[in-house]
Amino acid sequence: MKGITIFKQGGREAVVMLALARFVGAQTASQPSADSLAAIREEMQQLRTTVEQLSQQLAGAQREIQDLRTRLNSGTAAPPATADAVAAIAEEQETIKAKVDDQYQTKVESGSRYRVRLSGLILLNVFSTAGSVDNLDLPHLAIRPAAGESKGSFGGTMRQSLFRLDVTGPEWAGAKTSGEFNFDFFGGFPSNPEGVTAGLVRLRTAKMNLDWANTTVTAGQDVPFFSPLSPTSLASYAYPALASAGNLWVWTPQIDLERRFTLSSTNTATFQAGLLDPLTGELPPEYNRIPTAGEMSRTPAIAMRLGARHKAGEQVANIGAGGYYSRQDWGFNHRVNAWAATADWEVPLGPWFSLSGEAYRGYSIGGLGVGVSPLPLARAGGWAQWKFKPSAVLEFNTAFGEDAAFAIGRNASGFANVIYQPRSSLLFSLEYRRLWTSGLSLTPQTASQVSVSSGISF
Repeated sequence: MKGITIFKQGGREAVVMLALARFVGAQTASQPSADSLAAIREEMQQLRTTVEQLSQQLAGAQREIQDLRTRLNSGTAAPPATADAVAAIAEEQETIKAKVDDQYQTKVESGSRYRVRLSGLILLNVFSTAGSVDNLDLPHLAIRPAAGESKGSFGGTMRQSLFRLDVTGPEWAGAKTSGEFNFDFFGGFPSNPEGVTAGLVRLRTAKMNLDWANTTVTAGQDVPFFSPLSPTSLASYAYPALASAGNLWVWTPQIDLERRFTLSSTNTATFQAGLLDPLTGELPPEYNRIPTAGEMSRTPAIAMRLGARHKAGEQVANIGAGGYYSRQDWGFNHRVNAWAATADWEVPLGPWFSLSGEAYRGYSIGGLGVGVSPLPLARAGGWAQWKFKPSAVLEFNTAFGEDAAFAIGRNASGFANVIYQPRSSLLFSLEYRRLWTSGLSLTPQTASQVSVSSGISF
């Protein structure tokens, strides 16, 4: 059914648009898969039934309106029930029209019945750097300047902007199904004169979830589940803040199971265990993938985490401890057992302050993004952040982290920032960062960077 039907009552028009026909047309125009064909037919049948019911109601309304006109022409008053019925039908049709219009404005089409939501962050970072660093857009290391090189630099980038797709599907085996993709533009530079400002699209994380009441199974690429936290920074969005300076973060293919336990009205506990790709931090070739030392062992990495959560009013505290193990084959019968022990915490200190951080100790864990070398080395490190949030739109953060590879040196970094969020979708930040790196050259190197960031989320 298509078209517009107009009713008149005492000179006032009520326009009823049967927009449901557009929805039926849109559904029949697509090419459904075999798995979803039956469901689509069922939805179409329900829509047809609804349209038929509405047609019957409209036909009855037309008869009642004609009777009303006849009574008015003859001077007989209309029964109050008739006018009320017409008004109710008109209101119902306007409500349906509004809902259908809203669906067409917000819906992202997909090739299945899954609901898709697009979001992201448009982020500008402008920075001034003193000293030499490994990456101007987002420095991790302070390095020795080349002969004749300037003692500083200035620049800006949009490469840390990102976009995200969230997918929500039907239940399966009693579990809610969902998934997400995250991309940014930090995948390198094309080889052309505009390459500096034309960052390549890069996959950050991608995962699928099955959520039951107390159990979640996650498969995909994400931060290591046994190291879930990162400091707060708008200047470090392409990589988590304090990466290579005490923050375990590398986005790793993995599958894990989380089980939640209610201990009391204020206390809960979690247990997580899973398998991960045993990455080592070795640089890949330009095109074809070759196995790393961890993958050469032919065994996945294994990890686990125990967590506890305490909630008292609006204050929530979280602590956790984890472990990681993988086997590595570096060739020539040089086999290594890589391991790490981790701890993480988020502790409120009153209504305005909080303390968070992580710590680790391990061996041959360069594949977890801990520092400056992927070689099998004993190392330890961590980070801590102090947050002051006096209002919902303003917060101050200061953090420090360090990774120490006992045989070659250390890499440390600290920052202080202020983040202002006048609207939920609008952000501004000012940050100062300092880097200390030793072991890569004869003398320790330092560098600093001041950055101004502004972003709008959608």
